[in-house]
Amino acid sequence: MTTTGEISALETEIMGQIGAAGDEKALEEVRVAALGKKGRVSELMKGLGAMSADERQVMGPALNGLKDRVGDAIAARKAALREEALAARLATETIDVTLPVRPEFAGTIHPVSQVTEEVIAIFGDLGFSVAEGPHIETDFHNFTALNIPEEHPARQEHDTFYFNERADGSRMVLRTHTSPVQIRTMLESTPPIRIIAPGRTFRCDSDQTHTPMFHQVEGLVIDETTHLGHLKWVLEEFCKAFFEVDKVKMRFRASHFPFTEPSMEVDVGCSWVDGQVKIGEGDGWLEILGSGMVHPNVLRACNVDPERYQGFAFGMGIDRIAMLKYGIPDLRAFFESDLRWLRHYGFRSLDVPTLTGGLS
Repeated sequence: MTTTGEISALETEIMGQIGAAGDEKALEEVRVAALGKKGRVSELMKGLGAMSADERQVMGPALNGLKDRVGDAIAARKAALREEALAARLATETIDVTLPVRPEFAGTIHPVSQVTEEVIAIFGDLGFSVAEGPHIETDFHNFTALNIPEEHPARQEHDTFYFNERADGSRMVLRTHTSPVQIRTMLESTPPIRIIAPGRTFRCDSDQTHTPMFHQVEGLVIDETTHLGHLKWVLEEFCKAFFEVDKVKMRFRASHFPFTEPSMEVDVGCSWVDGQVKIGEGDGWLEILGSGMVHPNVLRACNVDPERYQGFAFGMGIDRIAMLKYGIPDLRAFFESDLRWLRHYGFRSLDVPTLTGGLS
Protein backbone atom coordinates (compact mmCIF):
# COMPACT_ATOMS: atom_id res chain seq x y z
CA MET A 1 0.00 0.00 0.00
CA THR A 2 1.26 3.49 -0.91
CA THR A 3 1.96 5.72 2.08
CA THR A 4 1.36 9.45 2.39
CA GLY A 5 5.15 9.89 2.49
CA GLU A 6 5.47 8.25 -0.93
CA ILE A 7 2.67 10.46 -2.27
CA SER A 8 4.51 13.52 -0.98
CA ALA A 9 7.75 12.35 -2.62
CA LEU A 10 5.93 11.69 -5.93
CA GLU A 11 4.39 15.17 -5.80
CA THR A 12 7.80 16.74 -5.24
CA GLU A 13 9.22 14.81 -8.22
CA ILE A 14 6.35 15.71 -10.56
CA MET A 15 6.40 19.38 -9.52
CA GLY A 16 10.10 19.46 -10.31
CA GLN A 17 9.46 18.04 -13.77
CA ILE A 18 6.72 20.63 -14.37
CA GLY A 19 9.02 23.47 -13.38
CA ALA A 20 11.79 22.12 -15.59
CA ALA A 21 9.60 21.85 -18.72
CA GLY A 22 11.01 24.38 -21.21
CA ASP A 23 8.14 24.40 -23.67
CA GLU A 24 4.58 23.23 -24.12
CA LYS A 25 5.69 20.00 -25.78
CA ALA A 26 7.85 18.99 -22.81
CA LEU A 27 5.08 20.01 -20.41
CA GLU A 28 2.60 17.81 -22.28
CA GLU A 29 4.95 14.85 -21.86
CA VAL A 30 5.02 15.49 -18.08
CA ARG A 31 1.21 15.67 -17.99
CA VAL A 32 0.79 12.38 -19.84
CA ALA A 33 3.37 10.69 -17.60
CA ALA A 34 1.53 11.86 -14.48
CA LEU A 35 -2.16 12.17 -15.34
CA GLY A 36 -2.56 10.16 -18.55
CA LYS A 37 -4.45 6.85 -18.64
CA LYS A 38 -1.26 5.03 -17.66
CA GLY A 39 0.26 7.89 -15.72
CA ARG A 40 1.75 7.43 -12.29
CA VAL A 41 -1.02 9.36 -10.47
CA SER A 42 -3.72 7.64 -12.51
CA GLU A 43 -2.32 4.21 -11.65
CA LEU A 44 -2.45 5.08 -7.97
CA MET A 45 -6.05 6.24 -8.33
CA LYS A 46 -6.98 2.88 -9.85
CA GLY A 47 -5.79 1.16 -6.63
CA LEU A 48 -8.41 2.87 -4.48
CA GLY A 49 -10.99 0.21 -5.34
CA ALA A 50 -8.92 -2.58 -3.75
CA MET A 51 -8.48 -0.73 -0.47
CA SER A 52 -10.56 -1.11 2.67
CA ALA A 53 -12.96 1.60 3.66
CA ASP A 54 -10.56 2.95 6.28
CA GLU A 55 -7.69 3.04 3.82
CA ARG A 56 -9.82 4.79 1.16
CA GLN A 57 -10.82 7.38 3.74
CA VAL A 58 -7.16 8.33 4.13
CA MET A 59 -5.74 7.71 0.61
CA GLY A 60 -8.73 9.05 -1.38
CA PRO A 61 -8.35 12.68 -0.29
CA ALA A 62 -4.56 12.39 -0.51
CA LEU A 63 -4.56 11.11 -4.14
CA ASN A 64 -7.34 13.44 -5.28
CA GLY A 65 -5.47 16.34 -3.74
CA LEU A 66 -2.30 15.24 -5.58
CA LYS A 67 -4.17 15.00 -8.85
CA ASP A 68 -5.70 18.47 -8.41
CA ARG A 69 -2.40 20.10 -7.40
CA VAL A 70 -0.54 18.51 -10.33
CA GLY A 71 -3.29 19.59 -12.75
CA ASP A 72 -3.23 23.17 -11.39
CA ALA A 73 0.56 23.31 -11.57
CA ILE A 74 0.53 22.10 -15.20
CA ALA A 75 -2.11 24.70 -16.16
CA ALA A 76 -0.15 27.48 -14.43
CA ARG A 77 3.11 26.39 -16.12
CA LYS A 78 1.38 26.22 -19.50
CA ALA A 79 0.09 29.78 -19.11
CA ALA A 80 3.57 30.95 -18.06
CA LEU A 81 5.18 29.27 -21.08
CA ARG A 82 2.69 30.97 -23.42
CA GLU A 83 3.46 34.35 -21.86
CA GLU A 84 7.19 33.75 -22.31
CA ALA A 85 6.70 32.69 -25.95
CA LEU A 86 4.58 35.78 -26.66
CA ALA A 87 7.14 38.07 -25.02
CA ALA A 88 9.94 36.52 -27.09
CA ARG A 89 7.90 36.91 -30.29
CA LEU A 90 7.07 40.52 -29.55
CA ALA A 91 10.75 41.22 -28.91
CA THR A 92 11.64 40.02 -32.42
CA GLU A 93 8.64 41.61 -34.17
CA THR A 94 8.89 45.15 -32.89
CA ILE A 95 7.46 47.95 -35.03
CA ASP A 96 8.91 51.45 -34.84
CA VAL A 97 5.75 53.52 -35.11
CA THR A 98 7.86 56.67 -35.47
CA LEU A 99 8.98 55.68 -38.99
CA PRO A 100 7.11 57.22 -41.91
CA VAL A 101 4.68 55.09 -43.91
CA ARG A 102 6.31 53.27 -46.79
CA PRO A 103 3.67 53.30 -49.54
CA GLU A 104 3.42 50.25 -51.75
CA PHE A 105 2.66 51.40 -55.28
CA ALA A 106 0.15 49.06 -56.85
CA GLY A 107 0.27 50.70 -60.28
CA THR A 108 2.57 52.77 -62.44
CA ILE A 109 2.30 55.63 -64.92
CA HIS A 110 2.67 54.55 -68.55
CA PRO A 111 5.86 55.85 -70.24
CA VAL A 112 3.78 57.63 -72.91
CA SER A 113 1.85 59.53 -70.25
CA GLN A 114 5.03 60.38 -68.37
CA VAL A 115 6.90 61.59 -71.46
CA THR A 116 3.88 63.63 -72.54
CA GLU A 117 3.97 65.39 -69.18
CA GLU A 118 7.73 65.93 -69.57
CA VAL A 119 7.23 67.51 -73.01
CA ILE A 120 4.42 69.74 -71.74
CA ALA A 121 6.56 70.85 -68.78
CA ILE A 122 9.45 71.83 -71.05
CA PHE A 123 7.42 73.72 -73.64
CA GLY A 124 5.31 75.30 -70.92
CA ASP A 125 8.51 76.77 -69.50
CA LEU A 126 9.29 78.12 -72.99
CA GLY A 127 5.95 79.92 -73.12
CA PHE A 128 3.86 77.45 -75.13
CA SER A 129 0.26 76.59 -74.28
CA VAL A 130 -1.41 73.22 -74.95
CA ALA A 131 -4.07 72.91 -77.68
CA GLU A 132 -6.25 69.88 -78.40
CA GLY A 133 -8.56 68.71 -81.16
CA PRO A 134 -10.79 65.79 -82.21
CA HIS A 135 -9.42 62.41 -83.30
CA ILE A 136 -11.92 62.21 -86.17
CA GLU A 137 -11.20 64.96 -88.66
CA THR A 138 -12.44 66.37 -91.95
CA ASP A 139 -10.41 66.11 -95.13
CA PHE A 140 -10.00 69.89 -95.05
CA HIS A 141 -8.40 70.06 -91.60
CA ASN A 142 -6.28 66.93 -92.04
CA PHE A 143 -5.09 67.43 -95.63
CA THR A 144 -6.36 70.36 -97.73
CA ALA A 145 -5.60 73.19 -95.31
CA LEU A 146 -2.11 71.73 -94.84
CA ASN A 147 -1.32 72.12 -98.55
CA ILE A 148 -1.35 68.35 -99.12
CA PRO A 149 -2.34 67.76 -102.78
CA GLU A 150 -5.00 65.31 -103.92
CA GLU A 151 -2.44 62.87 -105.37
CA HIS A 152 -0.27 62.78 -102.23
CA PRO A 153 0.40 59.19 -100.92
CA ALA A 154 -0.79 60.19 -97.44
CA ARG A 155 -4.33 60.51 -98.81
CA GLN A 156 -4.40 56.91 -100.07
CA GLU A 157 -6.28 54.04 -98.39
CA HIS A 158 -3.05 52.13 -97.70
CA ASP A 159 -1.81 54.94 -95.44
CA THR A 160 -4.93 56.44 -93.85
CA PHE A 161 -8.00 55.20 -91.98
CA TYR A 162 -11.14 56.53 -93.68
CA PHE A 163 -14.76 56.32 -92.52
CA ASN A 164 -17.67 55.43 -94.81
CA GLU A 165 -18.68 57.99 -97.40
CA ARG A 166 -21.33 60.46 -96.29
CA ALA A 167 -24.35 61.67 -98.30
CA ASP A 168 -22.43 64.64 -99.72
CA GLY A 169 -19.59 62.37 -100.89
CA SER A 170 -17.11 63.48 -98.21
CA ARG A 171 -15.34 61.04 -95.88
CA MET A 172 -14.17 61.66 -92.35
CA VAL A 173 -10.73 60.41 -91.39
CA LEU A 174 -8.86 59.36 -88.27
CA ARG A 175 -6.31 62.14 -88.04
CA THR A 176 -2.89 61.11 -89.36
CA HIS A 177 -1.05 63.80 -87.35
CA THR A 178 -1.88 66.49 -84.81
CA SER A 179 -1.43 69.19 -87.47
CA PRO A 180 -5.24 69.67 -87.72
CA VAL A 181 -5.01 71.16 -84.21
CA GLN A 182 -2.71 73.82 -85.65
CA ILE A 183 -5.27 74.54 -88.40
CA ARG A 184 -8.14 74.82 -85.92
CA THR A 185 -6.07 77.10 -83.67
CA MET A 186 -5.22 79.46 -86.54
CA LEU A 187 -8.85 79.52 -87.68
CA GLU A 188 -10.12 80.30 -84.19
CA SER A 189 -7.36 82.64 -82.97
CA THR A 190 -5.45 85.65 -84.16
CA PRO A 191 -1.65 85.87 -84.01
CA PRO A 192 0.55 85.85 -82.06
CA ILE A 193 0.14 82.08 -81.54
CA ARG A 194 2.45 79.79 -79.61
CA ILE A 195 1.05 76.29 -78.98
CA ILE A 196 1.96 72.62 -78.78
CA ALA A 197 -0.52 69.91 -79.77
CA PRO A 198 0.11 66.52 -78.13
CA GLY A 199 -2.22 63.59 -78.80
CA ARG A 200 -3.05 60.30 -80.50
CA THR A 201 -2.69 59.87 -84.25
CA PHE A 202 -3.53 56.98 -86.59
CA ARG A 203 -1.94 55.46 -89.70
CA CYS A 204 -2.03 52.08 -91.48
CA ASP A 205 1.36 50.83 -90.37
CA SER A 206 2.69 48.21 -87.97
CA ASP A 207 6.22 46.95 -87.25
CA GLN A 208 8.93 47.31 -84.59
CA THR A 209 9.03 51.10 -84.96
CA HIS A 210 5.47 51.80 -86.26
CA THR A 211 2.01 51.12 -84.85
CA PRO A 212 -1.49 51.90 -86.22
CA MET A 213 -2.06 54.24 -83.28
CA PHE A 214 0.76 56.36 -81.89
CA HIS A 215 1.37 59.69 -80.16
CA GLN A 216 2.73 62.93 -81.53
CA VAL A 217 3.45 66.41 -80.31
CA GLU A 218 3.56 69.30 -82.74
CA GLY A 219 4.45 72.91 -82.14
CA LEU A 220 3.37 76.09 -83.87
CA VAL A 221 4.51 79.69 -83.54
CA ILE A 222 2.93 82.47 -85.64
CA ASP A 223 3.78 86.16 -85.33
CA GLU A 224 5.29 89.00 -87.36
CA THR A 225 8.98 88.44 -86.60
CA THR A 226 9.62 84.73 -85.93
CA HIS A 227 12.37 83.17 -88.05
CA LEU A 228 14.47 80.00 -88.39
CA GLY A 229 16.86 81.12 -85.67
CA HIS A 230 14.02 81.03 -83.15
CA LEU A 231 13.03 77.54 -84.33
CA LYS A 232 16.57 76.21 -83.92
CA TRP A 233 16.87 77.73 -80.45
CA VAL A 234 13.54 76.28 -79.27
CA LEU A 235 14.44 72.78 -80.49
CA GLU A 236 17.91 72.94 -78.98
CA GLU A 237 16.54 74.04 -75.60
CA PHE A 238 13.94 71.28 -75.75
CA CYS A 239 16.53 68.57 -76.50
CA LYS A 240 18.84 69.70 -73.70
CA ALA A 241 15.99 69.72 -71.20
CA PHE A 242 14.33 66.49 -72.35
CA PHE A 243 17.51 64.39 -72.56
CA GLU A 244 18.88 66.15 -69.46
CA VAL A 245 22.26 67.10 -70.94
CA ASP A 246 24.21 70.34 -70.74
CA LYS A 247 24.77 70.62 -74.47
CA VAL A 248 23.63 68.87 -77.61
CA LYS A 249 24.82 68.82 -81.20
CA MET A 250 22.06 69.34 -83.75
CA ARG A 251 21.97 69.06 -87.52
CA PHE A 252 19.24 70.53 -89.72
CA ARG A 253 18.93 68.78 -93.09
CA ALA A 254 16.92 70.10 -96.01
CA SER A 255 13.76 68.07 -96.60
CA HIS A 256 10.25 68.47 -98.01
CA PHE A 257 6.90 68.68 -96.27
CA PRO A 258 3.84 70.13 -98.04
CA PHE A 259 2.97 72.35 -95.07
CA THR A 260 6.41 73.98 -94.49
CA GLU A 261 8.86 75.88 -96.68
CA PRO A 262 11.75 75.59 -96.13
CA SER A 263 11.49 72.16 -94.47
CA MET A 264 14.12 70.48 -92.33
CA GLU A 265 14.75 67.10 -90.74
CA VAL A 266 16.49 67.48 -87.39
CA ASP A 267 19.23 65.13 -86.14
CA VAL A 268 20.92 65.09 -82.74
CA GLY A 269 24.48 64.01 -82.04
CA CYS A 270 24.81 60.70 -80.25
CA SER A 271 27.09 57.78 -79.45
CA TRP A 272 26.45 54.08 -78.85
CA VAL A 273 27.90 52.52 -75.69
CA ASP A 274 27.20 48.86 -74.82
CA GLY A 275 24.16 48.90 -77.07
CA GLN A 276 22.73 52.05 -75.45
CA VAL A 277 22.46 55.39 -77.18
CA LYS A 278 23.77 58.51 -75.42
CA ILE A 279 22.45 61.86 -76.59
CA GLY A 280 24.67 64.92 -76.74
CA GLU A 281 28.02 63.24 -77.31
CA GLY A 282 29.80 61.21 -79.97
CA ASP A 283 30.08 61.34 -83.75
CA GLY A 284 26.81 59.58 -84.62
CA TRP A 285 23.55 61.22 -85.69
CA LEU A 286 19.97 60.28 -84.90
CA GLU A 287 16.89 61.74 -86.58
CA ILE A 288 14.27 62.84 -84.06
CA LEU A 289 11.82 65.24 -85.73
CA GLY A 290 10.73 67.31 -88.72
CA SER A 291 10.33 71.06 -88.82
CA GLY A 292 10.22 74.16 -90.99
CA MET A 293 8.66 77.55 -91.64
CA VAL A 294 4.90 77.44 -92.12
CA HIS A 295 4.00 77.44 -95.83
CA PRO A 296 2.19 80.60 -97.02
CA ASN A 297 -0.58 78.41 -98.50
CA VAL A 298 -1.30 77.03 -95.01
CA LEU A 299 -1.56 80.55 -93.62
CA ARG A 300 -3.94 81.57 -96.44
CA ALA A 301 -6.15 78.51 -95.82
CA CYS A 302 -6.49 79.68 -92.21
CA ASN A 303 -7.26 83.30 -93.13
CA VAL A 304 -3.86 84.49 -91.89
CA ASP A 305 -2.13 87.10 -94.08
CA PRO A 306 1.25 85.61 -95.18
CA GLU A 307 2.45 89.11 -96.14
CA ARG A 308 2.23 90.15 -92.51
CA TYR A 309 2.64 86.96 -90.49
CA GLN A 310 5.07 84.08 -90.58
CA GLY A 311 6.01 81.27 -88.25
CA PHE A 312 7.49 77.86 -87.73
CA ALA A 313 6.17 74.40 -86.94
CA PHE A 314 7.69 71.11 -85.80
CA GLY A 315 6.52 67.62 -84.96
CA MET A 316 7.91 64.54 -83.25
CA GLY A 317 6.71 61.13 -82.09
CA ILE A 318 6.24 60.94 -78.31
CA ASP A 319 6.55 57.13 -78.37
CA ARG A 320 9.85 57.32 -80.25
CA ILE A 321 11.49 59.89 -78.02
CA ALA A 322 10.32 57.80 -75.04
CA MET A 323 12.04 54.76 -76.59
CA LEU A 324 15.17 56.80 -77.17
CA LYS A 325 15.36 58.30 -73.68
CA TYR A 326 14.42 55.23 -71.64
CA GLY A 327 15.94 52.47 -73.79
CA ILE A 328 12.70 50.77 -74.85
CA PRO A 329 13.48 48.52 -77.85
CA ASP A 330 10.06 47.79 -79.39
CA LEU A 331 7.29 50.31 -80.03
CA ARG A 332 4.59 47.61 -80.12
CA ALA A 333 5.15 46.81 -76.44
CA PHE A 334 3.71 50.23 -75.55
CA PHE A 335 0.22 48.99 -76.43
CA GLU A 336 0.25 45.32 -75.35
CA SER A 337 -0.85 45.92 -71.72
CA ASP A 338 1.78 43.52 -70.37
CA LEU A 339 1.90 44.12 -66.61
CA ARG A 340 5.51 42.93 -66.42
CA TRP A 341 6.50 45.52 -69.01
CA LEU A 342 4.51 48.25 -67.25
CA ARG A 343 6.09 47.44 -63.89
CA HIS A 344 9.57 47.58 -65.44
CA TYR A 345 9.22 50.73 -67.55
CA GLY A 346 6.42 52.50 -65.67
CA PHE A 347 6.79 55.51 -63.39
CA ARG A 348 5.55 56.07 -59.86
CA SER A 349 2.40 58.13 -59.66
CA LEU A 350 4.15 60.69 -57.45
CA ASP A 351 7.04 61.21 -59.89
CA VAL A 352 5.55 64.33 -61.47
CA PRO A 353 8.06 65.79 -63.96
CA THR A 354 9.19 69.36 -63.31
CA LEU A 355 12.12 71.33 -64.61
CA THR A 356 13.18 72.25 -61.08
CA GLY A 357 12.71 68.81 -59.51
CA GLY A 358 13.86 66.75 -62.49
CA LEU A 359 12.02 65.23 -65.41
CA SER A 360 12.87 61.53 -65.05
